[in-house]
Amino acid sequence: MSEAISHISFWEVATRLVLAIVLGGVIGYQREVAEKPAGLRTHVLVCLGSALLMIISTEPFLAIPYADITRIASSVVTGIGFLGAGAIIRQGNIVRGLTTAASIWVVSGIGLAVGVGLYLASIVATFLILLTLTALKYIEVRAVSAHRTIQMVALESPKQLGLIISALGEIGVTVRTIEIEPLEGEGANVIQLGLHIPADVDAGTVISKLASLKGVSEVRWVTRPLVGRSSIL
Repeated sequence: MSEAISHISFWEVATRLVLAIVLGGVIGYQREVAEKPAGLRTHVLVCLGSALLMIISTEPFLAIPYADITRIASSVVTGIGFLGAGAIIRQGNIVRGLTTAASIWVVSGIGLAVGVGLYLASIVATFLILLTLTALKYIEVRAVSAHRTIQMVALESPKQLGLIISALGEIGVTVRTIEIEPLEGEGANVIQLGLHIPADVDAGTVISKLASLKGVSEVRWVTRPLVGRSSIL
């Protein structure tokens, strides 16, 4: 067995593992700064573990005929799915953690690439992941400047919706559609509004205005509609 792994040195193994820590740490740091459930240590451990398992699954068996060197790698991909599911939180119709779960999954892929020695591919993939998590976030938010959809959690009160619409009217924002879904046992509703925002109104102003209202929390821009009661103004 020692002859089967003689082509890879101790320093090569160490290089792969350290690179896995660095690349996983880069993505984990971005998630940490964004205050997501899975941060620096989680991404480092996932990337390092994937790289180590890839080394274990390939190097000792390269000289063995008919050895299936992809078995452990495929198990890693499946197992990471369960870990990523733990980062997903659902409250009524609000789902959080999908991006974090995806980042955990793709970091395991980076670890596998590093473990098999695909350094360039893993580095380029890390750069593209960072680009997706940062730059594309702003593109997504600004994709449609005038017609935007905002979602919030508000107290279940007959007057609450009227207060929200009035507050938006004060800054010149028009409400085009309204979708409401109750949060079971919370005494609150998830309210999603389709808005028409004038060019001179900043998106941050809309968020700040709604967040300042009593009984309103968790205000954010969204791209997917609720499945619930809906009305068009």
